[in-house]
Amino acid sequence: MTSAVPSPRTDDEPRAAAPGRPPRGGRRSLAAALLLGAAGAALALLASRQTWAHGTAAVAGGDFPLTAKGSDVTGVPAALAIVGLAALVAVFAVRRAGRLLVSLLLALSGVGIIVAALLGADDSAALDEKAAEASGDAAAQVAGLGHTGWPYAAVAAGALILAAGLLAVFRGRDWPAMSGRYERDGTPRPKARRAPDPDRPEELWKAIDRGEDPT
Repeated sequence: MTSAVPSPRTDDEPRAAAPGRPPRGGRRSLAAALLLGAAGAALALLASRQTWAHGTAAVAGGDFPLTAKGSDVTGVPAALAIVGLAALVAVFAVRRAGRLLVSLLLALSGVGIIVAALLGADDSAALDEKAAEASGDAAAQVAGLGHTGWPYAAVAAGALILAAGLLAVFRGRDWPAMSGRYERDGTPRPKARRAPDPDRPEELWKAIDRGEDPT
């Protein structure tokens, strides 16, 4: 004879997740992706405003110091940082295939930042252009070229955004999405029917046709 009383649950048994809430692993990966993506975008924007290269140009009065910011060398990291932020927010507005596509866009933004920063780490084109403007000689080139560590900070920023994108690709299915309460499903809404006015002449004739006394 079996007892109808359920056996007590031990502490070793896993607890079921509350309805409508993502599993604990999903919440952790979500928090990690948000942190990595936001930090990477902020670092990329910061690095783009810092000095990446420096040198001198020969002018009539001597050597003229020149510097080039990250935005002078390449505008790709700053632009892709904004794209990455937009993709990070859009991850929660879409589902299924749309979420996967946005997650891939987030990851590709990180890859683009890494590649652009590495190419700009040893670039001298921006300073050569400034040397030509300072000396008045279109063929002038910068002398004493040197680089700072900020291009590699942009590389690190791209790596953070890439990590956030990979988390979204592989764990995004466990993340919550925007509520569908306010989303339209495309079903046509029935038009509200207005109550007939008994005082209108056509309504009086309809009542007479039905055999009713309109008075």
